[in-house]
Amino acid sequence: MPNDKLDPLYEATINATEEAIINAMFAAKTMVGRNGNTSYAIPKDRVREILKKYNLLSRI
Repeated sequence: MPNDKLDPLYEATINATEEAIINAMFAAKTMVGRNGNTSYAIPKDRVREILKKYNLLSRI
C-alpha cells in the first residue's frame, strides 16, 4: 500500500481505538472486587458539566 494511503488508515484506526476506550470507560459501572477493592464508575453528569463549562460539548 502506498504511503499516502496509509496516513488515513492509521488515523481511522487511532480514532476507532480512542472511541472504543472512551465508550468502555463510560459504560463501566462501579464494581467491588477482591479484598474490597473498588473501581468507581465515571460520574457522567459531572463530566457533562465540566465539558459544558469549558465549551467542549459541541466538539463531541
